[in-house]
Amino acid sequence: MSGAQSDGNTDRTPVEGADVCVVGAGPAGAMLSYSLAKRGHDVVILEAGPRFDKEERVDRMKTQLRPEPSDNEIWDMGGERDAYSASGAHSWLVNQRRVKGVGGTSLHWGAVVPRLFEKDFEMQSRYGLGRDWPISYDDLRPYYARAEQEIGVAGNEDAPYQPPREEPFPMEPFDKSRPRELFEEAGEALDITVQDMPMAINNGEYDRDQCQGYGTCQFVCPSGGKYSADTHVEKAEADGATVIDRVPVQRLKHGPDGEEITEAVYKTPDGETHRQEADVFVAAAGAYETPRLLLLSESSQYPDGLANSSGTVGKYFMGHPPTAVQGYLPGEETMPGAFGPQVTTAIHQFYDNNPPENGCVNIFPLNSVGPAPSTIAMRQDGIGDELLETVDNQYGSLLGFSMSVEMLPREDNRITLDRSKTDNHGNPVLDVQLEPGEYARKGQETGIEVGSAIIEELGGNVVYAEGTMTTEHDEMAPLAKGGYHPMGGTRMGEDPEESVVDPTLQTHDLENLYISGGGVFVTGGASNPTLTIMALSLKAADHIHESAL
Repeated sequence: MSGAQSDGNTDRTPVEGADVCVVGAGPAGAMLSYSLAKRGHDVVILEAGPRFDKEERVDRMKTQLRPEPSDNEIWDMGGERDAYSASGAHSWLVNQRRVKGVGGTSLHWGAVVPRLFEKDFEMQSRYGLGRDWPISYDDLRPYYARAEQEIGVAGNEDAPYQPPREEPFPMEPFDKSRPRELFEEAGEALDITVQDMPMAINNGEYDRDQCQGYGTCQFVCPSGGKYSADTHVEKAEADGATVIDRVPVQRLKHGPDGEEITEAVYKTPDGETHRQEADVFVAAAGAYETPRLLLLSESSQYPDGLANSSGTVGKYFMGHPPTAVQGYLPGEETMPGAFGPQVTTAIHQFYDNNPPENGCVNIFPLNSVGPAPSTIAMRQDGIGDELLETVDNQYGSLLGFSMSVEMLPREDNRITLDRSKTDNHGNPVLDVQLEPGEYARKGQETGIEVGSAIIEELGGNVVYAEGTMTTEHDEMAPLAKGGYHPMGGTRMGEDPEESVVDPTLQTHDLENLYISGGGVFVTGGASNPTLTIMALSLKAADHIHESAL
């Protein structure tokens, strides 16, 4: 499927007199660009992928609902442009969970937006694990609140097991679904609390279309009720920013003294090379592509890549190893009537209130009627009445949980360049080397135990309870689609010998180069990272506005 809007006579030449050049139009680049553009700065955004046509989202939803295509096909990921290697012990499927285009990976995310917890910033101090962040939760609290207001979050400030808040959510939480009623019933018997999950989905009280209940939030929202970062790209454009799409940045170039970046070198679809100059540069290409860009930008002064005097670019890479539990509740129609968001509730109880030796897991009860009849049919050997009976028994009686599990930062978990394999411009591709580790395995086991206990308490049959490290799984299973929430690789710190950026996200080595995105995370927690990415981006934008321009 080709989702780019017509190229026509699009002007992709550099912008003269730009104050800020932002590489990447996902959540980090969009929020930072808008924050600077609305204050009068001339911003240019260079995006490797296209500007997708919103009118084609229904067709993309249809692609999602068919069982044959892989997830990466929904948003046109794959091929030589997006080639990568995964040489580590864990097969991390990069293209299943990212999008190149205006809006970035928020085009297909589930819009789940919890904050990081206080303990996530203090893992070394509290537990002797990982590293402490150079900032605290309190430092980020006002930026969390700003980000929630910007994107429109529905949530419940009175829910337990969440970090402290300073004000209500912009929107009230979603009404209770039938699965939530069931989960609460079992949770009460097991002393497990099911609570509202903060969601960046419009429940009817915000400045975009309302959720229409398609139930396909990940990977496609046809109605626009789910927030995606192209919203803030368009707001930035309204305030004077320029977006140049389909222009993958090949290198960042520095001046003769090696102290500042002078230009971003990019390619256009017609094969032309251009050079965008600016006073300040922000690498916001995500936790995969930003380390790769820095490593590709090696020079005689920086033979190990830009911003890499510490030798940590690409290192301490993290993610959330996929974990899921599914079961059937015979005789129960779990989602009667309208659908709704795929997720509206959470079990945070085993996040901050869990002994470190059991890991850290965030559990998401699912609103679901699936799997789709076509998917059930693909998995069954029977035909005719036998198949019909199977579909009738399974469809509409599914209960399930997905989970985010904390992975600790480890030096050996890293992104490097695979010089034996190149992309469509002849550049070495990124190589992911990853082993989640024992702490993550324990978190998966904790989550599986909790999810299984809830389904069994309801009298259901658990048919799937796996983590990527707890057992083997077949290629049809959800866990075969890993690569969730990339973080690390350009981590934040006060010490230039052990980190890439400082607490303002300015690189230690180059005074006009900033990095915004999940790559700056010091630890990953078990919260979906996008809200934190946007909060950090707002914080960095304030610093750039006040000190760098």
